[in-house]
Amino acid sequence: MREGWKRALSHGTFAIFLAGAMWLLTGCHGREGLKAFEIPEEFDTSGAYEITFWAKNDTNKTQTDIYQQAISDFEKLYPNIKVNIRLYTDYGKIYNDVITNIATNTTPNVCITYPDHIATYLTGTNLVAPLEELFAHEKYGLGGSEIRFDSPKAGEIIPQFLEECSFGGHYYAIPYMRSTEACYINQTYLEALGYTLPEKLTWDFVWEVSEAAMAQDEEGNYKVNGQKVMIPFIYKSTDNMMIQMLKQSNAGYSTAEGELLLFQDTTRQLLYEIAGHAGTGAFSTFKISSYPANFLNAGQCIFAIDSTAGATWMGTDAPLCDISKEKIVEFETAVRVLPQFDPEHPQMISQGPSVCIFNKANPQEVLASWLFAQYLLTNDVQVAYAETEGYVPVTSKAQGAEQYLDYLSRGGEDNTVHYDIKIQATQLLLYNIENTFVTPVFNGSASLRDAAGQLIEATVKSVRRGEEIDDGYFDKLYDDIVSLYRLDQIGGQGEETVSHKAELGPLPPMAIALLCGLALIWGCLILYAALRIIRKRKQTVV
Repeated sequence: MREGWKRALSHGTFAIFLAGAMWLLTGCHGREGLKAFEIPEEFDTSGAYEITFWAKNDTNKTQTDIYQQAISDFEKLYPNIKVNIRLYTDYGKIYNDVITNIATNTTPNVCITYPDHIATYLTGTNLVAPLEELFAHEKYGLGGSEIRFDSPKAGEIIPQFLEECSFGGHYYAIPYMRSTEACYINQTYLEALGYTLPEKLTWDFVWEVSEAAMAQDEEGNYKVNGQKVMIPFIYKSTDNMMIQMLKQSNAGYSTAEGELLLFQDTTRQLLYEIAGHAGTGAFSTFKISSYPANFLNAGQCIFAIDSTAGATWMGTDAPLCDISKEKIVEFETAVRVLPQFDPEHPQMISQGPSVCIFNKANPQEVLASWLFAQYLLTNDVQVAYAETEGYVPVTSKAQGAEQYLDYLSRGGEDNTVHYDIKIQATQLLLYNIENTFVTPVFNGSASLRDAAGQLIEATVKSVRRGEEIDDGYFDKLYDDIVSLYRLDQIGGQGEETVSHKAELGPLPPMAIALLCGLALIWGCLILYAALRIIRKRKQTVV
C-alpha cells in the first residue's frame, strides 16, 4: 500500500489530487451558500408558489382563527400563492426547529421570531433575506403600486418598533406585534397596609410595601390576606428585570458590536438588593414559584410584573385563569408602569414578535413570501390580533384605525374582548412608546439575555437554600454563568471577569469544511515531502 502511494506521488499524481481536492472544496463552497437575494423586476403571477409560515399562538384559538382568515384572504388576492401554516406554543421551539432545519435547507419561508434569534440564523450565508430594498421597492415595497391590498407605507411603521429589526447593517425583519412589561397590583391589599398607590412606582416603594406585607399573626397567617401563603412581589421574566434595572441605572448591558457589559459592579449591587428581599420571602420569580397571575388572583401577591400581552390573566374578573374559581379573591386591580429608579425618566423594554423571511434559490418564491409577510401588517390583521391580548399594532395606520380606536374606548364593557385590565395595559404602552428601548442584537445576544435572567434566578435559589451571599459568591456565579452560556465565545466580559475578544460565534459549516479540506491538503503536502526525502536517502545509500 505504501509503495503504491510512493509511485503515485513520484509520478505527479499528487498534483492531480491537489487539483481535484481544490475543485471539490470550491464545489462544496458553492453548495453551502445561497446566492444573495435580488428583487425580480416583476412578480411572476403565472408561476405557482407554496410557502410555509411558522407562527406562535399561545394556544389561543382566536389567534389561530385570525391567522387562518389572513391566509384565506391573502390567497384570494394571490391565487398562485399557497400558504401552509405551522403553529407553535413556544418561541424557543421555533428557534430550535429553524436551527435544525438550516442544516437540511428546509427552513420555513416566513417565520415569526425574535431578532436575537435571527442574529443566530445569520451565521449561514444569505439564509435570511435583508428587507430594506424591499421596503422601498416602487412596485412591491411597503405601499407599492402593484400591491393588491392596503399596505402600510414605510413611514407608518412605528420607528421604535422597527429599530429592533435593524442589525448587522440591514433590516432583517418587520415588527408584527409589540408589548412591554406592566406591574399589576392588588390595590385593595396595598391600601389595607396603609399605603396610597402612586401614579409612578419606584423600586424603593415596591420593596417597602413588599416587606410590610410579610407581617404575620401568632398563628402564622399573613395579616394582609389571612392566608398561609404570601409572596408580595413576583417577576415573570427575570431577564427583562435585570436588563431594565441596568438601563434605568445608566449602566451597561452590551454593545451592538457584541461587547458584553453585564458582569459589572452595578449588576452585583442589584443582585445584593434582590437577595435581601428574597431572604425575607418578599420576592420570588416565575421559574421558582409559578405564574404571577396565579398568586395575584388568589390574593397571595401584591405586585405581579408580567407582559402587557399577559393582561387577560390578571385580576379578579380575568377572562383567562389557571386557578379554580373558589380560590379567586375579590380585589381592585391597578396597572402601572414597572418600578423605576428615576420615575420622571422612565425606561421600559419594547418586546414582541417580528417576522423574518428566509432566502431561497428562487427569487420569485422569496418575493411571494415578502408579499404575505407584508399582508400581516394590514389593518385587518393588526387590529384583530391586538384585540386578543394586550399587544399593540406596530403601524400608526392600524393604531389610528376607527376599529381600533373604538375597541380602546370600550374598556370594561365586558370581561372578554373589552376586559378593562387588558385595555389599560395596552394604553400603558401606547402612552409610553417614546420611553421604550430595545437591546442590541448580535449572534449570541439571545444567550446573553438568558444569562441576565439566570443571575437573578440563581441568586434567589441560593438564598432560599441558605447559602452565604457575598463577593466570593458573585465571583463564582459570574464565572459559572459565563461558562454555562459560553459567553466567552461571544464577546468581552468587562473588568471583573476574563476579557474576551468579540467574535461572530460558531463557524458556519462551509468554513469548517474549507478548513478541514485545507488541513487535508497540508497533510498530503507534508506526506509527499517526507516520502521524497526518504526516497532520496535510499538512492544515496544505494
